[in-house]
Amino acid sequence: MADTWEFYEDKAGEHRWRCTASNGNIIGAATEGYKAKASCTANAERHGYNGNPNNLGGADKWEFYEDKAGEHRWRRTASNGEPVGRSTEGYKAKASCEANAKRMGWSG
Repeated sequence: MADTWEFYEDKAGEHRWRCTASNGNIIGAATEGYKAKASCTANAERHGYNGNPNNLGGADKWEFYEDKAGEHRWRRTASNGEPVGRSTEGYKAKASCEANAKRMGWSG
Protein backbone atom coordinates (compact mmCIF):
# COMPACT_ATOMS: atom_id res chain seq x y z
CA MET A 1 0.00 0.00 0.00
CA ALA A 2 1.26 3.50 -0.85
CA ASP A 3 2.12 6.24 1.58
CA THR A 4 -0.58 8.86 2.16
CA TRP A 5 0.19 12.58 1.86
CA GLU A 6 -1.95 15.04 3.81
CA PHE A 7 -1.98 18.83 3.52
CA TYR A 8 -3.58 20.96 6.23
CA GLU A 9 -3.55 24.32 7.96
CA ASP A 10 -2.07 24.49 11.44
CA LYS A 11 -3.44 26.54 14.37
CA ALA A 12 -1.54 29.60 13.13
CA GLY A 13 -3.23 29.32 9.72
CA GLU A 14 -0.04 28.18 7.99
CA HIS A 15 0.17 25.31 5.51
CA ARG A 16 1.84 22.04 6.47
CA TRP A 17 2.11 18.49 5.14
CA ARG A 18 2.64 15.04 6.61
CA CYS A 19 3.21 11.64 5.05
CA THR A 20 1.78 8.53 6.69
CA ALA A 21 2.79 4.92 6.00
CA SER A 22 0.19 2.20 5.52
CA ASN A 23 0.71 1.10 9.14
CA GLY A 24 -0.38 4.55 10.37
CA ASN A 25 3.08 5.81 11.35
CA ILE A 26 3.96 9.35 10.30
CA ILE A 27 7.12 8.97 8.25
CA GLY A 28 7.60 12.60 7.20
CA ALA A 29 6.24 16.03 8.02
CA ALA A 30 6.86 19.70 7.29
CA THR A 31 9.39 21.15 9.71
CA GLU A 32 7.73 24.55 9.53
CA GLY A 33 4.49 26.20 8.47
CA TYR A 34 4.22 28.01 5.12
CA LYS A 35 2.15 31.10 4.44
CA ALA A 36 1.71 30.12 0.77
CA LYS A 37 0.20 26.75 -0.08
CA ALA A 38 2.48 26.55 -3.15
CA SER A 39 5.57 26.79 -0.90
CA CYS A 40 4.24 23.96 1.25
CA THR A 41 3.59 21.82 -1.83
CA ALA A 42 7.12 22.53 -3.12
CA ASN A 43 8.59 21.40 0.21
CA ALA A 44 6.52 18.20 0.07
CA GLU A 45 7.70 17.58 -3.50
CA ARG A 46 11.30 17.99 -2.33
CA HIS A 47 10.52 15.05 -0.02
CA GLY A 48 8.99 12.87 -2.74
CA TYR A 49 5.39 14.04 -3.10
CA ASN A 50 4.21 13.49 -6.69
CA GLY A 51 7.62 11.96 -7.44
CA ASN A 52 9.38 15.34 -7.04
CA PRO A 53 8.50 16.46 -10.60
CA ASN A 54 10.77 19.53 -10.52
CA ASN A 55 13.76 17.66 -9.04
CA LEU A 56 13.92 19.96 -6.02
CA GLY A 57 16.60 19.60 -3.38
CA GLY A 58 19.34 18.00 -5.45
CA ALA A 59 22.01 20.00 -3.62
CA ASP A 60 20.55 19.45 -0.14
CA LYS A 61 22.87 18.17 2.60
CA TRP A 62 21.77 15.02 4.45
CA GLU A 63 23.09 14.29 7.91
CA PHE A 64 22.66 10.99 9.75
CA TYR A 65 23.28 10.86 13.49
CA GLU A 66 22.41 9.10 16.74
CA ASP A 67 20.15 10.93 19.18
CA LYS A 68 20.51 10.95 22.99
CA ALA A 69 18.57 7.67 23.20
CA GLY A 70 21.05 6.00 20.82
CA GLU A 71 18.53 5.85 17.96
CA HIS A 72 19.34 6.77 14.37
CA ARG A 73 17.88 9.93 12.81
CA TRP A 74 18.39 12.12 9.75
CA ARG A 75 18.08 15.82 8.99
CA ARG A 76 18.11 17.63 5.66
CA THR A 77 19.43 21.15 4.99
CA ALA A 78 18.94 23.21 1.82
CA SER A 79 21.92 24.76 0.04
CA ASN A 80 21.04 28.12 1.65
CA GLY A 81 21.52 26.59 5.12
CA GLU A 82 17.82 26.40 5.98
CA PRO A 83 16.55 23.14 7.52
CA VAL A 84 14.01 21.53 5.17
CA GLY A 85 13.40 18.13 6.76
CA ARG A 86 14.14 15.68 9.53
CA SER A 87 13.09 12.23 10.64
CA THR A 88 9.91 12.18 12.69
CA GLU A 89 11.15 9.35 14.90
CA GLY A 90 14.32 7.53 15.91
CA TYR A 91 15.25 4.11 14.48
CA LYS A 92 17.08 1.33 16.30
CA ALA A 93 18.70 0.16 13.05
CA LYS A 94 20.67 2.56 10.84
CA ALA A 95 19.31 0.73 7.78
CA SER A 96 15.74 1.56 8.85
CA CYS A 97 16.67 5.23 9.21
CA GLU A 98 18.23 5.22 5.75
CA ALA A 99 15.15 3.51 4.29
CA ASN A 100 12.98 6.29 5.76
CA ALA A 101 15.32 8.94 4.31
CA LYS A 102 15.04 7.30 0.86
CA ARG A 103 11.24 7.54 1.10
CA MET A 104 11.73 11.26 1.79
CA GLY A 105 14.05 11.91 -1.16
CA TRP A 106 17.57 10.82 -0.12
CA SER A 107 19.32 9.23 -3.10
CA GLY A 108 21.64 7.07 -1.02
